Amino acid sequence: MQIRDERDEDVAAISEITAAAFANKPYSSGTEPRIVAALREAGALTLSLVATSDDVRILGHVAFSPVQVDGVAGRWYGLGPVSVTPELQRRGIGGALIREGLARLAALNADGCVLLGDPAYYSRFGFVGDPALTYGGKPSPYFQRLVLKGESPKGDVSYHPAFEVE
Repeated sequence: MQIRDERDEDVAAISEITAAAFANKPYSSGTEPRIVAALREAGALTLSLVATSDDVRILGHVAFSPVQVDGVAGRWYGLGPVSVTPELQRRGIGGALIREGLARLAALNADGCVLLGDPAYYSRFGFVGDPALTYGGKPSPYFQRLVLKGESPKGDVSYHPAFEVE
């Protein structure tokens, strides 16, 4: 498996994999492919990585985009969505994409990363809950952060408006 930046010719496959990965999930609104497309169109994909088997077949995708804390842009990013072809899930592809993305964020001098997801899964990458960092104005055990350098900010996190697509 190889991990590389997305290319123009990957866009359709990324959309299909993202739709398939989130289909029938109780926590999904079904908007994930449109979120990725809207982030791309807005130039807000800081990182858009794909995992490939032979540099052609896309196995999975992960997106990272800037977030704001209390309405202020900084060097914090949001992870997600991350998606893997359904029949290939639970084989480490998503984890490899996340690790590579976090390493690339660190190389970009990012301060940290946030996400909304399962603490049991994301804790393996170093993500933790932090009641001083909220989403939607309130703390949640599913909203987590990973400090890459410096200290964790305090306040309410907002994602790019692309996350509000319907």
